Amino acid sequence: MTVLQEGKRYTYAEYYSWDDDTRWELMEGAPYAMVPAPGQKHQSIVGELYAQLATFLKKKPCKVFVSPFDVRLNADSNDDTVVQPDVIVVCDMTKLDGKSCVGAPDMVIEVLSPSTARRDRFMKLRLYQLAGIREYWIVDPDLKAVSVHVLEDGKYFIAVYDETDVAPVNALKGCVIDLSEVFME
Repeated sequence: MTVLQEGKRYTYAEYYSWDDDTRWELMEGAPYAMVPAPGQKHQSIVGELYAQLATFLKKKPCKVFVSPFDVRLNADSNDDTVVQPDVIVVCDMTKLDGKSCVGAPDMVIEVLSPSTARRDRFMKLRLYQLAGIREYWIVDPDLKAVSVHVLEDGKYFIAVYDETDVAPVNALKGCVIDLSEVFME
């Protein structure tokens, strides 16, 4: 079992050596346990988002991945921020090193859970904007709504969609997501 020191800042090299069954994220060196495991509704939403993106991306140069998959947002400097978004899209294959995405993916999707909602809405939003992630979706299963954050001139601009909408994926020209399918019970 990994024993972490309170107040210590960690790097990806240390994070990668942890040998327990707990899933972790590092945000600016601070470790965050990813517990409990996502529930059925969460997994259903992630699966549908992945399916629609994977279908669109078939025979295209971009790839879609689901958690757990490490994203090292600042690997070129401190290498102390490692997140595991629910869904990512990567169009620059040189960012994939076989075990992680090194740098900012083109798109990130986080499906809110009670234990992670605050981090997803505030801390990760700031980190994703700083890292230059072109598009960040925050999916709220309870409200059946999606906040789409699109990066322009280093700042996120927001559009909100609900379960009746077909939402465009700005990072993938021509791609849309049918939210009625995403939020189908």
